Amino acid sequence: MTARPAAAAAHATVHGFPRQGPDRELKKAVEGYWKGRVTADALRETAAHLRRSTWRRLADAGVHEVPTGDFSYYDHVLDTSVMVGAVPRRHREAVAADALDGYFAMARGTQDVAPLEMTKWFDTNYHYLVPELGPDTVFTADSSQQVGELKEAVALGHTARPVLVGPVTYLLLAKPAPGVAADFEPLTLLDRLLPVYAEVLADLRAAGAEWVQLDEPALVQDRTPAELNTAARAYRDLGALTDRPQLLVASYFDRLGDALPVLAKAPVEGLALDFTGAAAANLDALAAVGGLPGKRLVAGVVDGRNVWINDLEKSLSTLGTLLGLAERVDVGASCSLLHVPVDAAAERDIDPQILRWLAFAQQKTEEIVTLAKGLAQGTGAITAELAANRADLASRAHSPITRDPAVRARAAAVTDADGRRSQPYAERTAAQRAHLGLPLLPTTTIGSFPQTTELRTARADLRAGRIGTAAYEQRIESEIRDVLAFQEKAGIDVLVHGEPERNDMVQYFAEQLTGYLATQHGWVQSYGTRYVRPPVLAGDISRPHPMTVRWTAYAGSLTDRPVKGMLTGPVTMLAWSFVRDDQPLGDTARQVALALRDEVNDLEAEGTSVIQVDEPALRETLPLRAADRPAYLDWATEAFRLTTGGVRPDTQIHTHMCYAEFGDIVQAIDDLDADVISLEAARSHMQVARELAAHGYPREAGPGVYDIHSPRIPSVEEAAALLREGLEAIPAERLWVNPDCGLKTRGWPETRASLENLVAAARVVRAELARP
Repeated sequence: MTARPAAAAAHATVHGFPRQGPDRELKKAVEGYWKGRVTADALRETAAHLRRSTWRRLADAGVHEVPTGDFSYYDHVLDTSVMVGAVPRRHREAVAADALDGYFAMARGTQDVAPLEMTKWFDTNYHYLVPELGPDTVFTADSSQQVGELKEAVALGHTARPVLVGPVTYLLLAKPAPGVAADFEPLTLLDRLLPVYAEVLADLRAAGAEWVQLDEPALVQDRTPAELNTAARAYRDLGALTDRPQLLVASYFDRLGDALPVLAKAPVEGLALDFTGAAAANLDALAAVGGLPGKRLVAGVVDGRNVWINDLEKSLSTLGTLLGLAERVDVGASCSLLHVPVDAAAERDIDPQILRWLAFAQQKTEEIVTLAKGLAQGTGAITAELAANRADLASRAHSPITRDPAVRARAAAVTDADGRRSQPYAERTAAQRAHLGLPLLPTTTIGSFPQTTELRTARADLRAGRIGTAAYEQRIESEIRDVLAFQEKAGIDVLVHGEPERNDMVQYFAEQLTGYLATQHGWVQSYGTRYVRPPVLAGDISRPHPMTVRWTAYAGSLTDRPVKGMLTGPVTMLAWSFVRDDQPLGDTARQVALALRDEVNDLEAEGTSVIQVDEPALRETLPLRAADRPAYLDWATEAFRLTTGGVRPDTQIHTHMCYAEFGDIVQAIDDLDADVISLEAARSHMQVARELAAHGYPREAGPGVYDIHSPRIPSVEEAAALLREGLEAIPAERLWVNPDCGLKTRGWPETRASLENLVAAARVVRAELARP
């Protein structure tokens, strides 16, 4: 590739960067504020320091244009709701009294006020706060956060581009507010919302913004002609504004499809497109519509969602093709780097050769800068970088960690019969009820109990060698005894051991399976101050030894009540890991399912009669385009059935899902052939129960009556009211009573009170059902 003229030099940029800081400083500051140990001013200073550090990190790496507005104390969609004045009525008093406390009340709720609903951000494991809108919603502009952060960056000498959630995506992500008709379409509020965006854009221009990015990832989903016409009208109107910066409309996570010509023709100055994975189809589609003459293109050729190094030569080839399709081509990631950890250089326990296969946010930034340099100056300017990249790619491709012949042979030998229970549900359920002897509306929890400071300290002490294995195991046994004793006293019917030995529901298993790599500092935001360390799925998967049997069997020895065995399902093991990209996902899922099948069978052999295989990511991983979904659901449901298909008819298989939209996968939930499913339902007011009923779901279900993602303690009557709503959709003989999710992040005082109220609510409703 020959050098390009200096005037056309490609620039490097990113959509966003991880917010937490290299040591999760933001998490610690926010949680300190909630507990009264950190002042509001100190929290704001920590936030400002993190923003400054990120901008400096990006600029030092060679990024020409840094993003602002991608920082958030909790969630960027919630920030957008604040920006446009879409504060629910129940939170207005709190927001008026104190903006920061009101913000956190919307996110977490208070004892008296419920929070906003939370659900998954497209097909990622990031959760956003769902806007609540209705016919009476009045939008008002508040650009103080966006303007303030832009001014901070400009004052430090950076060229900055504010990043906002676009108006179309914001409305498509919203739901009808409580009390509003379920068929209300928030998108009908566009004409009210656009003047607010116009005001924010004018404020940003006045503050020095040359460009503003408007993110429209909702347009990569299947959209109706009416929705596409609405998007065209939105950008026609915004493009016609005279008092505004230049507009860069961004999409990511998949191909744009029919929305691409809409955006290509819009009177905006640039587009940012994803060219990775399925979104690589954007390249041919862009050529088919005639490119972007006279416009800027930010080409997302570095995968912002996975941790594998980029194939620099392949990306340069894509960029070279794009040069003829736009006036100006800049280089970026496929999406915000929010979805990957901060810096792979912080990892000390991964083999140095394997570490060279990995790229976290810092390394991806450096890849973007390298590609921009190669695009602008020719490949001769990056000869050393290309040679090192080729060597690292070859090292990974030929490494023995990636291929285990025994694992591959076992997976190839799987038959359809391996993924089927020996009896249909109607026969199994009679055997299970006789074996378990549970009451009407049986109560249970999802699995985890509070992870106390003492437990985390014990794990840290074991890793550091400050205590031995025997002392650690005594601590775990003591915690299990306490958890079992509380559950028995509270009156819970099906118990759990509380998972005190587990650090994370995926990481715990990944650390015991071959083919996975664990990180020490690979933290990624899931929601608010909840961060996870997704393991890296690097090679073929097998289970060298039992993973959960010892602790489940120990718990079972302490009680006469059933104790659930608890596993994470194969789809979630993939979705919440950084999965390998060198073979089909379905092949990897089958390997994981076979390893988990061995664990399920061992649990049953040790006397465990109830086994829960959690699949909260089943819906989250659903492809954004309908055409891609059948193939995904085929291998995903097969993997679950392969995990559970070898047990006896009287062994009851549970599964659990949370915080997603379930209506469009109800048939897949049915296809799992689990005996009992528990789902999030408290914040969505039993919507999922109605969806199951509409489908004719024939099995048992536990739509949650206690929202564990809020510190609120639900009253007995509140839980009973939700339970009664559940009974309107699911017959009592098939309805369970449980929280929305695990209790790991909650404290013991609220957990005790909430579960006691949950059990009391079940008793109240049982008594009501017993009346003639």
